[in-house]
Amino acid sequence: MLLLVGCSGAGSEPQAAVSTPIPTTVGGTVPVPTVTLSSAPPTDAAVPPELPEEATAPPPATAGPLTARNLPTPEKLGTGWKTYVDPGGVEEGFLGNKTWTRKRAAHQAAFEALPLGCAGKLPTGSLPVPQYALQGAYRTADAQPATALLLRFADPAKAAAYRTGYQARMTACGSGGDLSVTPLWSEDSAAASVRRYAGAEAYADVSVLQGSTVALLAAASIDKPAAWAHSVVPALEAVVDSP
Repeated sequence: MLLLVGCSGAGSEPQAAVSTPIPTTVGGTVPVPTVTLSSAPPTDAAVPPELPEEATAPPPATAGPLTARNLPTPEKLGTGWKTYVDPGGVEEGFLGNKTWTRKRAAHQAAFEALPLGCAGKLPTGSLPVPQYALQGAYRTADAQPATALLLRFADPAKAAAYRTGYQARMTACGSGGDLSVTPLWSEDSAAASVRRYAGAEAYADVSVLQGSTVALLAAASIDKPAAWAHSVVPALEAVVDSP
């Protein structure tokens, strides 16, 4: 889930795989398979990463060029909104860093943002992997959770390709699965949907393409989500792709 989780950019030439040294026997009797991990940079955000995002230390508050300045101030997203310092924890899969923004593993963040568990048949095909990912946490006026995820790609073409694939998957998700998605509206560089997981509250989702950055904003329990989504697009466009 986006509420709402660094890699080099997509398109690099693959390199030869390297083997992680692991004993082939245990106690000289039981054979153990050799584990082989690729040393090539990931090139497909539609495929889960080989290793999960590390949670052994608090993440930085910035991701490459992405900082809190690339996220809208809370009042731009709604009256009474505030930033939120997420303490994290074992269940959340990360350690809190005492700020409201945190660096994400770019590949994993881009993969986890895609809809999963849909009843509809999702499009196939690879998606570019961003270079950087930054997540910001908010609370609405009703103290409901909201999250913004910024994915910064190597160039505008890769950002556009990811956003097109993301939107195609959201549109095809349908209803009746573990995740149901109801499209609200779509424009050339922005779109909105309502995302609902089985047995959970609904989230209003907004996707925005601006230059080399894709911004994904999700907020729980939004009244009139279509109108709200339209209202926050200018705030996202104004800052997400700034240097």
